[in-house]
Amino acid sequence: MSVAGQFAFAMRRGLGQFELLTTQRSAVSPIPVPKAKAPTRIQARNREVILEAALEVFSSAGFRGATLDEIAARAGLSKPNLLYYFPSKEAVHNALLTQLLETWLDPLRAMNPAGDPLAEIKSYAHRKLELAREYPRESRLFANEMLQGAPRMRGVIETDLRALVAEKSAVIAAWMAAGKIAPCDPTHLIFSIWALTQHYADFDVQVRAVLGTGVDPFAGADRYLETLLTRLLQV
Repeated sequence: MSVAGQFAFAMRRGLGQFELLTTQRSAVSPIPVPKAKAPTRIQARNREVILEAALEVFSSAGFRGATLDEIAARAGLSKPNLLYYFPSKEAVHNALLTQLLETWLDPLRAMNPAGDPLAEIKSYAHRKLELAREYPRESRLFANEMLQGAPRMRGVIETDLRALVAEKSAVIAAWMAAGKIAPCDPTHLIFSIWALTQHYADFDVQVRAVLGTGVDPFAGADRYLETLLTRLLQV
């Protein structure tokens, strides 16, 4: 074998041994991936303070009218400090909407196919009304997003929300088919419950102005929901 041939052979052999050694080392000792650090107590608190301030600003001014400067001022933080936690106004808004949607959908998820049909639907409606009372700013935030065409939530609405409504509509339709409750369109029944409950948060000023001073709109709304759903669905 020539000198050039011997050199080429040695190179191929050396590279092969190197590749084998590398493979063996990788199999035995994989490179550790560093774990993400859990936020400190102060970081977690600052994040919650920012989201609370942002909720107040977004629910009153809307997405377009809100500014990071106003959110930071309300949170009692500097704007650079806020940007450490959220890189943009969109990021803060998306975090709020994600939390809100989870809370908003929990009562619908809780509808039990094995439960009493009328009781399950009434429980869902009453819980939605409670959410309107407890989270009026969150409800208005969601309503503002819908009025703008859901530019930041359309993907979730067309996938997760649509799937959940389809699942629970099928449950309600099965109850109707079994003669356990009176027939109607199950999907529009869910839409109606949304309208009959979230209205009290989204149009709170209008409702209270019409009812007059000192009248609790939610007490009357709760009784009305009970009567309406009983007359509509009871067999």
